[in-house]
Amino acid sequence: MSDVAGIDAAKYGPWAVIVGGSEGVGAEFAEQVSAAGLNVVLVARKKAPLEETAERCRALGADVLVISADLTVPSDLQLVMDETHGLDVGLLVCNAGANSYGSRFVEGDLGEFMNVLTLNVTVPMALAHHFGARMRKRGSGGIVTIGSMSGYLGSAEHTVYGGSKAYMRIFTEGLWLELRDAGVDVLHLVLGVTDTPAMRRGGLDFDMPGLVVGQPSDVAREGLANLAAGPVHVVSPNQDSPVVTGLPDRARAVLGHHKMMQGLIRRKV
Repeated sequence: MSDVAGIDAAKYGPWAVIVGGSEGVGAEFAEQVSAAGLNVVLVARKKAPLEETAERCRALGADVLVISADLTVPSDLQLVMDETHGLDVGLLVCNAGANSYGSRFVEGDLGEFMNVLTLNVTVPMALAHHFGARMRKRGSGGIVTIGSMSGYLGSAEHTVYGGSKAYMRIFTEGLWLELRDAGVDVLHLVLGVTDTPAMRRGGLDFDMPGLVVGQPSDVAREGLANLAAGPVHVVSPNQDSPVVTGLPDRARAVLGHHKMMQGLIRRKV
């Protein structure tokens, strides 16, 4: 775990919901916000690693609620909302959604592709809607969605995964625009190859020459440090990638596009 600086517990607390909080980047988010004085709700499918992360967070002084849930099941998604009903949630980190199924699209299983979309699009959208409304009402908070460099360029066997990450980037930019004046910070945190258990299970070759590999602790620290600097932050190992260099400043681009659209679309009174 790395030290956390500049996290305002009054703005983003007292409770943080970390989805995909059992291991890797999600676990680092949980431990770092615990060290900063927040309590945490840990949500993931596997109970054992959830409990291990929970114990580390409790050792840092946090109260912890563990919710074991398969978020591709609608009733489990509702369970998360129900179990957190009485908590004052000021931070949501939507970290669930590794590339759980890769195949060439027309040769792959459509049901598996739909599960990828559910986990990477439907679930974070539903949670952002639920908790974002509560944060807007209270006038403060933060929402982090996790992106990928795969969301910037098409790639064979990552057709659906990459598309889902591209969707979440644009969705998060719009949400940032809608909530920024309500005191709610929104950030899309873009990861490259990161040394997580999920990526290792996926068979990535971390020893490939020239490969830049991020560490979960650094990713979480950067995300928290840049939460108020949305709408998009590419983690530092990938900021020099030709995929993103030369792109316009996202905040300026989104605000300019918003102004143009406001002039283009005349609302009916």
